[in-house]
Amino acid sequence: MAGLASLNWAAVPVAAAQSPGRRAMRASWRISCQTAPGGTSSESAATEEALGKNELDNDKSSLASSATQEAEFPELPNKGTNRRVALASTFAALGLFLSTRIDLGVSLKDLAANALPYEEALSNGRPTVVEFYADWCEVCRELAPDIYKVEQQYKNRVNFVMLNVDNTKWEQELDEFGVEGIPHFAFLDKEGNEEGNIVGRLPKQYLLENVDALARGEESVPHARVVGQYSSAQSRKVHQVVDPRSHG
Repeated sequence: MAGLASLNWAAVPVAAAQSPGRRAMRASWRISCQTAPGGTSSESAATEEALGKNELDNDKSSLASSATQEAEFPELPNKGTNRRVALASTFAALGLFLSTRIDLGVSLKDLAANALPYEEALSNGRPTVVEFYADWCEVCRELAPDIYKVEQQYKNRVNFVMLNVDNTKWEQELDEFGVEGIPHFAFLDKEGNEEGNIVGRLPKQYLLENVDALARGEESVPHARVVGQYSSAQSRKVHQVVDPRSHG
């Protein structure tokens, strides 16, 4: 481009036989193609600058397009990431399964087998939770996992006693504590005095807060007289058994 711009077209000879109009047109063309001295370098530099700017603009457009595509299509996780996610999910599912199995595996019979005999509980100088229950009581079976968790938390500071209302051995205790519905939880201080009771299906927090108050030696429990959904203790008459050897 710079070579073409530096040619002096005025130096090319023109044939004399050409017509005046034709000579005038070619002369005009020769004048328009002439380049002013010293202007060649400036125009060349301007042209190169324009080309460089266009290339820079094109590069910026390409980068912007690439960034947009990356934003629209995020990079997929690799095999290592997928493997770690799969392992974490497996362990979480296994933990949930085992915890569910443990909860479902706790029965009233298990609680009764681990319970402290009533007479011993009244004489060891610790506060006591007495639960009146029956094997046929649906609410009693439903609450067994919650009772087990609270018992495990406080078993070194509080006695847990289970008395089966179908056992005629506990007729006096049923009358003494006024048991009309089960499960019936009586909360006794370390001298054996009743501080309160809760009956039926209630939030686990009620039991937990009452047991915690006993363990700390509080003079009263926060939930002293609360009744939820329960099974009638009158049903025990058709299930009654005589087993004076059993503490349950």
